[in-house]
Amino acid sequence: MEYRLDELFDLQMGKTPSRNNSEYWDSEHHKWISIGDLSKCGKYIYETKEYLSDKAVKESGISLIPANTVIMSFKLSIGKTAITPEPMYSNEAIMSFRDKKVIELMPDYVYYMFSGKDWDTGTNKAVMGKTLNKATLSQIRIKVHSLPEQQQIVSVLDKAKAIIDARLQELQALDDLIKARFVEMFGDYDLSHQRQNWIPISEIGKVVGGSTPKTSVSEYWNGEYRWISPAEIQADSGVIYDSVKKITKAGAESCSLQELPIGTVILSSRAPVGKVAIAGNTFYCNQGFKNIICNSRIIPRYLYSLLLFNTEYLNSLGRGATFKEISKSIVENIKIPLPEIAEQKEFETFVKHIDKSRVVVQKALDEAQLLFDSLMQQYFG
Repeated sequence: MEYRLDELFDLQMGKTPSRNNSEYWDSEHHKWISIGDLSKCGKYIYETKEYLSDKAVKESGISLIPANTVIMSFKLSIGKTAITPEPMYSNEAIMSFRDKKVIELMPDYVYYMFSGKDWDTGTNKAVMGKTLNKATLSQIRIKVHSLPEQQQIVSVLDKAKAIIDARLQELQALDDLIKARFVEMFGDYDLSHQRQNWIPISEIGKVVGGSTPKTSVSEYWNGEYRWISPAEIQADSGVIYDSVKKITKAGAESCSLQELPIGTVILSSRAPVGKVAIAGNTFYCNQGFKNIICNSRIIPRYLYSLLLFNTEYLNSLGRGATFKEISKSIVENIKIPLPEIAEQKEFETFVKHIDKSRVVVQKALDEAQLLFDSLMQQYFG
């Protein structure tokens, strides 16, 4: 049958007690959920970064979310969903859906339904990003399966999700193996403690930025030359071979773009700082990068790994009030340990073997994700 959300649930948003009162936060009594916490959890949310004190709960009037309640972010980052395994609290960007017991509903079933739903319809474009509101959410209609069907759906989706999680764990194990090998071969990789005998990046490569051709000039776009922005790379993209957008030669010449050769270590310098990749093809890029064209003294894979393991340090170098950014001179002056080239090549060979295993696991992950998405579409449309 079909129901409005407010027919099945009491919708209750959370609250943020005053930050000015340290007594509200100097505690580990009550778990308090933020969107950041939802980004790091699975189906169930077990840990939170912050806690509320008894005093905060009593004086703020914040509402307790019961155990086994489905919660969802409905501001800024919409649709992040989880189940509370125990009573918890949340901030005002998270809505809890408290079962009215009108019909029989499994929290796990609701979790999957909400996770697969497109919440963009009905959102408002606020100053800081998209947002839903309680009134809009309340009127959304959903189709609900019978309890036996819910049980079957949850059983199938749990099994499919377990396969995905297993593949993700395999990929993480391979990443951990690379990091362990790096430490075994080269020792300390922490760049935050800059050492006198290390070499500045300016001596092992040329640091180059990028730019954006005028978007109003159609002749500059939809050409044959790869042009990337930070949004196109992940925190650990590895080797990248293509870009979403392409520009023409005239576009590249219009803003004096320098082509990045194969092997360039691509480093995002803003929004956010510290995402890295290796160019598997030639590229141009926008102004959100400070890339390193390596010379003969350094192997790109070594430099990529070193920077990848130092994301927090790179972020700490960012300057700016509106958003952090690292300049060309900052990157050039970062000192790094420089092992013998033979050792770097040995590490590169090791990583190439691991990469072959990653390809196999990634393919299995993609297939499992495709199956899961197909099942979600079948069950929830």
